[in-house]
Amino acid sequence: MRHVFLVAFCAAGALALSGCQRPGEADVDRAIQDVLSGDESAMNDIMMNVADPGEAVSYFRRGLEGQPENIALQRGLAQSLLRAGRNTEAVGAWARVTNHPEATAEDRVTHADALIRVGEWKKAEAVLHAIPPTHETYRRYRLEAMVADANKQWAKADSFYETAAGLTTRPSGVLNNWGYSKLTRGDFKGAERLFTEAITYDPSLFTAKNNLVLARGAQRNYDLPVVRMTPTERAQLYHTLALTAIKQGDVGIGKGLLQEAIDAHPQYFEPAVRALEALEARG
Repeated sequence: MRHVFLVAFCAAGALALSGCQRPGEADVDRAIQDVLSGDESAMNDIMMNVADPGEAVSYFRRGLEGQPENIALQRGLAQSLLRAGRNTEAVGAWARVTNHPEATAEDRVTHADALIRVGEWKKAEAVLHAIPPTHETYRRYRLEAMVADANKQWAKADSFYETAAGLTTRPSGVLNNWGYSKLTRGDFKGAERLFTEAITYDPSLFTAKNNLVLARGAQRNYDLPVVRMTPTERAQLYHTLALTAIKQGDVGIGKGLLQEAIDAHPQYFEPAVRALEALEARG
């Protein structure tokens, strides 16, 4: 209804202006255009952030047919392609955004993010290195850490992860990533500490809970950590511990943990049942 009212209002204004131009009418015209511009910006934000990703892609593509150089529409399309999981297309779309004269440093950060999603680590690194060092944001340093990880530059990765964690009030995700980096390096105690910290910021983050169990299991600590968990999560964590124990040759412990997983799950836990049956069949 708001759009209809505005269009009607503008049409009426145009008709009035065609007859004569009274003092102040130019200001009214500008005010109307400001309202329309703000309305379009709000719609772009809605489509880019909360609308169905497929519908958003169609919306921005239609807009670009009439305004191919509009960076807001280019940015909206690129972000919507990322949300839709169409990462290869998103890389090209973000490249077009970053070639626009009005592109920002944050646009380049998101371009690097898209490149990482398709495994183009070297290109992502080049994009990040071209961003001025004065652009210090959580997203930039999180990606810098991931690139350093990929290059096995552990000291740089640790420095970037620490900086990123300090630039956000919700560091659970980056702490979990940092912990996983430590886990892959074999620093199990360091990983355990970071996963535990991640969970303190977000007790619902199951990925960190599962990774914490992996880090403890790698040290042959097969007790569940004292963290908040649902019955289903408890069963899944027992299952993870069981597989870790079996992989390390602690088959008897693994069998017991599989039984714990089966008993803890509120429903039939088929993966744990199959694993236990296979072990028992082997004797």
